[in-house]
Amino acid sequence: MNGQRGVQSDVYDSRERLCSRVGSFAVMDCALVTLATGRRALNLRELAEHLRVVDLDSIYYHFWGTLLRPGFDHPEFNNDFAAWARHALHDYVLAERLAVVDPAEYEDLEDLRRDLLDIIEERLDEREFVPWARSGQQFNFLTAVLVVFDTHVRLDDPAALPSAVAEMSLGSIFYHFIDARRRDPKGLDDFRAWLCGADGRYRDLCSALAALDPYFSTLSQTRRRLAALLADHLGKAGL
Repeated sequence: MNGQRGVQSDVYDSRERLCSRVGSFAVMDCALVTLATGRRALNLRELAEHLRVVDLDSIYYHFWGTLLRPGFDHPEFNNDFAAWARHALHDYVLAERLAVVDPAEYEDLEDLRRDLLDIIEERLDEREFVPWARSGQQFNFLTAVLVVFDTHVRLDDPAALPSAVAEMSLGSIFYHFIDARRRDPKGLDDFRAWLCGADGRYRDLCSALAALDPYFSTLSQTRRRLAALLADHLGKAGL
């Protein structure tokens, strides 16, 4: 996700604001305001045609934005493309192929776009006819603005992270651990960006955070995993 704008954001110079080598960690919260792009598809070929040219923000939203939607605690599919293939096209094979795509493995969203198109084109070659959705079940390409809120909570010591993360809202987890990776040129989440400026003291913790893939988990699960990992490395005070 490095270098990609992804979901639009009203963040201003977020890295300066959130953390520095000597500063405190500012806990932020966020919410998504969904916007229509005007692009919609009724069949698989139309989906491919729009996918070739749609803004990368929309692709980012249809993979990662699902995490912030109400009712995502028990997801059947983690991305909207797989869900549409299953429920609107009734193409179980395509749905399964799309469902295993992990956007966290892509540093460039253009590469993700190309792989999605390859999967769809391969399925079109396999089918004798182009599958259509019923009227009212078209795929609507959406994007979103990420609205960011300051919680006014400040952490001055990394030892406070385990308990603080355990109490963070799901919006804060999304903002600091997921969306941060697209904002940072090196693809760092905000926790690593803060900890990695501490003269190498938290190198092992930063490696463990980098290895934690949040995509196939709900935000609630990711919060628990983060809090446990931080507690293992920084102590369990406050948990």
